[in-house]
Amino acid sequence: MSEFIDYVFQRSTSLNKIDNSLYSKYNVKNGLRNEDGTGVLVGLTRISDVVGYKKENGKKIDTEGELYYRGVKVSDFIKGHDPKNRFLFEEVCFLILFGYLPNKDELDAFKKELASRYDLPLNYLQARILGFPMQNMMNKLQQEVLMLYTYDENPDDISPEATLNKGLDLIAKIPEIVCYAYRTKVHYFDSDSLFIHPVNTEYSIAENILQMLRIDRSFTKIEASVLDMCLVLHADHGGGNNSTFTNVVMSSTGTDIYSCFAGAIGSLKGPKHGGANLAVAKQMELVIDKVGLNATDEQLKQVIKDILDKKFNDQSGLIYGIGHAVYTLSDPRCQILSKQCKQLAIEKNRLKEYELYHRFEELAVAEIKARKGINVCANIDFYSGLVYDMLGLSKDLYTLMFVIGRSVGWVAHNIENKLYSGKIIRPAGKYVGEKKEYIKMENR
Repeated sequence: MSEFIDYVFQRSTSLNKIDNSLYSKYNVKNGLRNEDGTGVLVGLTRISDVVGYKKENGKKIDTEGELYYRGVKVSDFIKGHDPKNRFLFEEVCFLILFGYLPNKDELDAFKKELASRYDLPLNYLQARILGFPMQNMMNKLQQEVLMLYTYDENPDDISPEATLNKGLDLIAKIPEIVCYAYRTKVHYFDSDSLFIHPVNTEYSIAENILQMLRIDRSFTKIEASVLDMCLVLHADHGGGNNSTFTNVVMSSTGTDIYSCFAGAIGSLKGPKHGGANLAVAKQMELVIDKVGLNATDEQLKQVIKDILDKKFNDQSGLIYGIGHAVYTLSDPRCQILSKQCKQLAIEKNRLKEYELYHRFEELAVAEIKARKGINVCANIDFYSGLVYDMLGLSKDLYTLMFVIGRSVGWVAHNIENKLYSGKIIRPAGKYVGEKKEYIKMENR
């Protein structure tokens, strides 16, 4: 930045500062949050529900966390599935998109439908991915999603039926784009071997991700099952999460689904949303470097205190992976993934590492409760990075796995908004600046 631009920027920030007290004065909900931290209601949905507290006589009461997809508790969905049918993500896609649990024939037909859409357009791989490597994978995915617009014969058809059709294409094709773009990226920028494995229409999305990313195309049942569970747990999280809200806000203007997805991906790229597990991974690497895998509880407690006192990690005072905007006593996704993570850790001979994470989680929750008198819990990001690392996934892919899972929720909310709302989302903002008279140039 030039000295001149830096000067005028610094001057403008001092002239245009908005004092935090003005939010209370004008009853403006900063970040669309109520003063007790709960989210401001901005819409209605029948797709999913996130429960972390209840209100009694206007007071917030903390509760155990629950997540529902179309009214079905996710934990019950997972417990009730046939263990022989190991992969649940496609079934969750059906439930979220259509609102009911499919029978076997419907599920089989839906899986075939998705598999028939796996392949990218003719010459797309050569023309768009291999020839255009990019360092940042989230930006690359945005670019490719927008490029699919040009391959669509009627991309601006925003009818609910057309949106569903295009959305199914995106759900099916994004995993392949992610894997091929990543292999291209590490070849061009990291001098790694370039290999491209064709998608397997007999495989689930989770299985395909693993076989496309690995040079020998092999994976274990536990590996595929755990990755599948990550996709299930990320599939949707209510209409208020930032990326889904971004998608719905954009959809409400009447724009195409490719633009909506690109906007949602940009939202998910942010470290306060989809990039949180990267912050957890970095934090825990530093913790392990400092105290080792055999650390005592007292050593871990001291590290936790140092983080909260802004003496360790990034000096932010935040313990990444602990706390959530909605969940208070527990995050059901984290509880489920923690068990999956332990199974994978046993297979990978990394149980000691998992156990350190688990002890750190419990001690951090207790320390925050003691200091602040509030209930917090570990969220799904606390374990998802460890899971991806044990699966051999690069950090470049962590947030992209989130995109692959959440894509189904974006499609469903996009369609729901088209069917039952139809209004452009346009909240108001309160002007708090002073009124000024125009001054002619010669008098400034």
